[in-house]
Amino acid sequence: MKSAAELFKILSVDKRIEIIEHLKRGSMCVNSLATSLKASPSAVSQHLRVLKSAGLVEDERKGYWIHYSLNRKSLEEARQRLNRICTCGCLSRSCKGK
Repeated sequence: MKSAAELFKILSVDKRIEIIEHLKRGSMCVNSLATSLKASPSAVSQHLRVLKSAGLVEDERKGYWIHYSLNRKSLEEARQRLNRICTCGCLSRSCKGK
């Protein structure tokens, strides 16, 4: 897991948050994400590379395509880390696979 500062930097990009929101619904390939996000496949690939290097996203080859999904354990660890920083309690709920 990245440091808190690195995590904030990674999550400071709106498209990465949008990617995470889409992947909450299930695994997707780059082209499907690109279409949903109205972005180029190369831009989505770069964002996925950053999210994967942070451990927030996993990939799995399914035939010709690579499908990306959330690493829910890492996301929960990130939530807990951010919750230690946040004092208002807005992050106190656990993400139970939602």
